Amino acid sequence: MYDLSRRQFLQSTAALTGLGLCTSLKPTWAFDQKPPPRKATADTVIVLWMAGGMAHTETFDPKRYTPFEPNLPSEKVLSTFPAIDTAVDNIKISQHLDHVASVMDRATLIRTHVLGDLGHILHSRHQYHWHTGYEPPQTVAAPHLGAWIAHALGPRNDAVPPFIDIGQSYEGNGEAEELKAFQTGGCLGAEYGPFRIPDPAQAVATVRPPGGMSLSRFQNRNRAYRQLISTSPVDNLAASEQQQSLLRSLDNAYKLMSSPAAVAFDLSLEPKDSYERYNTCKFGLGCLLARRLTEVGARYIEVTTEYGPFLQWDTHDNGHTRLAKLKQEIDRPIAQLVLDLESRGLLNRTLIVLASEFSRDMMVEGKADKPVKGQVAQPDVITELKHYGMHRHFTAASSVLMFGGGTKQGFLYGKTADERPCTTIEKPVTVTDLHSTIYAALGIPPDYQVTVEQRPFYVTVDGKGRAVEALFG
Repeated sequence: MYDLSRRQFLQSTAALTGLGLCTSLKPTWAFDQKPPPRKATADTVIVLWMAGGMAHTETFDPKRYTPFEPNLPSEKVLSTFPAIDTAVDNIKISQHLDHVASVMDRATLIRTHVLGDLGHILHSRHQYHWHTGYEPPQTVAAPHLGAWIAHALGPRNDAVPPFIDIGQSYEGNGEAEELKAFQTGGCLGAEYGPFRIPDPAQAVATVRPPGGMSLSRFQNRNRAYRQLISTSPVDNLAASEQQQSLLRSLDNAYKLMSSPAAVAFDLSLEPKDSYERYNTCKFGLGCLLARRLTEVGARYIEVTTEYGPFLQWDTHDNGHTRLAKLKQEIDRPIAQLVLDLESRGLLNRTLIVLASEFSRDMMVEGKADKPVKGQVAQPDVITELKHYGMHRHFTAASSVLMFGGGTKQGFLYGKTADERPCTTIEKPVTVTDLHSTIYAALGIPPDYQVTVEQRPFYVTVDGKGRAVEALFG
């Protein structure tokens, strides 16, 4: 059994309960706001986050394939993998995604997700924008998408955290503080922040007392900690609300530890053949954990391939070689998640969304009509395999894959250009549009709001988001 040290447990608890939440904004809350009655088509969301920038032309929007050979002109390369057939006649995707191809008849594929113009392109800024719906910086601590969902709908199971984040570690990460800026409950309070599971293989440790500590001793410490927080002086309503939110988050964490639902966190209980179908990497086991948590009533789950500078999908070099490995790691777990939820009768009420902060291109940085200073050198002629692949950040088009939750099956939405720049040419979908669509599936209106600093703060910018209704069946 994996055991956390006391120090690690306290650090984990601090992250989970939002102790680092900025309270200097002195917000006030109006938590009686409820979404009006609306027929929801989903009650659970699973986001599969391809952290680092997943190139659309190398995954779900393949273009003309040009194999590697010495002295290959860079400008001729649009895709470094051939296209493959899928279960849907008019949809092709990229090589090494064979398992996903086999379940495309359950999918909606958006090929025209357009990312924001945020100036100099930084992963942390675009990830903040995608996860909160707001462009940084903000004068208000913008809540994460999962926090909004937790706030609006509450838990499906009172013992299971409504917002669970799987796979992202901060230790040794050069951009940990930037990631923490949006992985919080924001102005909604600590109780709506993520229950963090950095490593799914060790998830069971997050629902047990620290190693060497008995349950009774942990209970005593929990009571002492609660008393310390509840008796700490506060000088305004905002601080009082933050204090109460923190206490509620502690209650929720303690409730989970003593709940039968805690067994869902123990992957060792999964049948061996099922476990191995997901066991491609940490992300694969994250998909397995997401399935188990969906079964016991989680509301919002995010599984990330884990962002770190120059790691995973942040392919500034050796793009082709690294993507071949990445696609093989994510392919089977994603398809298995879909099939398992379907076989359990859960897919129709579970919305799966696969996305990334932006795409990539070999030659264009940003958008062709709004170029950004090149951040990655690319020779005009490719002489080495390390330069064969998509290295530059591209924001004019990106792919989003959706399953279940009331979305159409075997459906293709939007069109991108077949020649560079492979930009959106029909039916663009912005971050606001995509968020509005996710919220609509859950029955949450785009003008759902709380009051911060005596003014409304909306779930979508200015409360004016519009769902892409064409995506629903």
